[in-house]
Amino acid sequence: MAIAFQNPTRSFDPTVNCVRFSGHDSTIEVSFFVETEALQKLCPGMGMAEGEILKAFDNKLKQIHKVATRVYGSGKKSFVHTLTSDDF
Repeated sequence: MAIAFQNPTRSFDPTVNCVRFSGHDSTIEVSFFVETEALQKLCPGMGMAEGEILKAFDNKLKQIHKVATRVYGSGKKSFVHTLTSDDF
């Protein structure tokens, strides 16, 4: 089964400096984290305030979902994945 991103909820977690979002593979919820460094690579000049980080995430959502799908389908069916700048 493929991963789907039907829940638009995302949040910034300052303790790990990432944006959290989730996907679903059938009935299984899969958590994803996008490092702020990866978002800076996608959006050079992005500020580090929470609002700017979430705006960068929203602006690159399609690309982030594409990368998350590739990472999830790479063979390691884990319930948690962290997307780093190397993934983009």
